[in-house]
Amino acid sequence: MNLYPLLFQPNLHTVVWGGNKLIPYKGIDVKTLQDSVTTETPIGESWEVSAVESSPCIVANGPLKGRDLISVVDEYGAALLGDAVCKQYGGKLPLLVKIIDAAKDLSIQVHPDDKLAAERHGTFGKTEMWYVIDAEPGAYLYAGFKDSITPYEYRKRVEDGTICDVLARHEVHAGDVFYIPAGRVHAICGGILLAEVQQSSDVTYRIYDYNRPGLDGKPRQLHTDLAVDAIDYNVEKDYRTYYGDVTARAAQVIDTPFFDVRVMDIDEPFHRNLIKYDSFVISMCVKGGCRLSLRGYEGEQQTVELHAGTSCLIPATLADYDIIPLSPSTRILETHIDRKDRSAMSKFTRFLHITRK
Repeated sequence: MNLYPLLFQPNLHTVVWGGNKLIPYKGIDVKTLQDSVTTETPIGESWEVSAVESSPCIVANGPLKGRDLISVVDEYGAALLGDAVCKQYGGKLPLLVKIIDAAKDLSIQVHPDDKLAAERHGTFGKTEMWYVIDAEPGAYLYAGFKDSITPYEYRKRVEDGTICDVLARHEVHAGDVFYIPAGRVHAICGGILLAEVQQSSDVTYRIYDYNRPGLDGKPRQLHTDLAVDAIDYNVEKDYRTYYGDVTARAAQVIDTPFFDVRVMDIDEPFHRNLIKYDSFVISMCVKGGCRLSLRGYEGEQQTVELHAGTSCLIPATLADYDIIPLSPSTRILETHIDRKDRSAMSKFTRFLHITRK
């Protein structure tokens, strides 16, 4: 059977800080969801493309409909992931893509890097990026430290509830981008809807949670001690990522060994040929709607349609396609793995800053 672009069934996660924007944003008929989910359920995350064992996505289209993504990746390997990507990551999908609706503040947290995560948990580390889809007036998030502190002061500030006082607070608007490398303390705060691209890991060290109970009424577990060795205590001049005009072009916003992320506004057919990267592509529609049409492909699965809040996994061998807008204004977030040699740019692999036009 030939591979084709994969769409997925809703994979929604209920959390204490979640809101009620994801179901209408994604255009989901609540009647198709399990009985326990209503429009008032605090849904915080939609796992758009996931091969994480705890919550894999289920294919929603074509001959593979009903299959979980882990089994599909295992069966098709390099044809889906790309030969080089498949070899580098041991035949595993290395990315997890989400949409997050924060009605309330998330916990202050940090993620381990690859080395620490492998030693402690046998998993990938967790470097991620955020693209703000929408934000209420005055909404903000935390990313990095604004003041230098020591591990000892970190412990004391967690104990007395003043850890937020030394974090860099950023007011945000639609289109803002933040790179969150492993080790950077961070938190998404209330009133923000965003897309998250991350390494395929569900390891999070929760540092501080405002002394609130979880959905079960009990305090949520903290990982204060585990986080000590995972935290990057350095202070950066600017934690925000800047990028150029996205009109009718794929503007690169993040360029790291973990993922390459681009944003584009489409108002007419737009050709994308990413075959040279030998990598799968994840295309997320964050605004409007479009049709993806494969070039050089014959069969019923040649085209798929995306609307706001819909994501598609395009196999590496098929990453030559046209994006045809179905609404006057369509915005696409696109992710793949770029395995280029970065040895000459080792100081700059953490993120790429491009002056905003």
